Amino acid sequence: MPDEQMANSVGQSSAAPPPSPPARPLDNIDRAILRMLQTDGRASIRSVAERVHVSRANAYARINRLLDDGVIRGFSALIDQERAGQGASAYITLKIVQNSWRTVRTQLTALPGAAHIALVSGDFDVLLLVHAKDNRELRELVLTRIQSIPEVLSTRTLLVFEETDLGPEGEQPG
Repeated sequence: MPDEQMANSVGQSSAAPPPSPPARPLDNIDRAILRMLQTDGRASIRSVAERVHVSRANAYARINRLLDDGVIRGFSALIDQERAGQGASAYITLKIVQNSWRTVRTQLTALPGAAHIALVSGDFDVLLLVHAKDNRELRELVLTRIQSIPEVLSTRTLLVFEETDLGPEGEQPG
């Protein structure tokens, strides 16, 4: 299926806003900075500069350029969902009405516990990761909240038994 047809079949109009200018090419130092910040988003400019062997001013300028270019979208903490009181996690696949992606995305974003939403190709249209206190809360989220969205045609829930967050190049963060 041509890309334009595929985009239209899941709710993307062909009159999308113009794309952002491309990010500037990354060199080995930029990639080293990204790996370091993925492992420790709280690293100081000084420690980044020392690890990648550049001046603090250079490290600062590079990080700001990566932020300005949208390569770095932000900084966050890795949360142990179970220890944070969210003991039930699931990936939920959704089939949605054609051309309803933006509407559905807006409604899914407002759901409590929604952690990641992706428009995908294949047997379903949307992949949603959610975290809930327990299975009762998860059931309520799926059966009452998600399935009541008019544009959602069907759902399938995949319970997460165990998960491991991976850092850069597959390493597990400390």
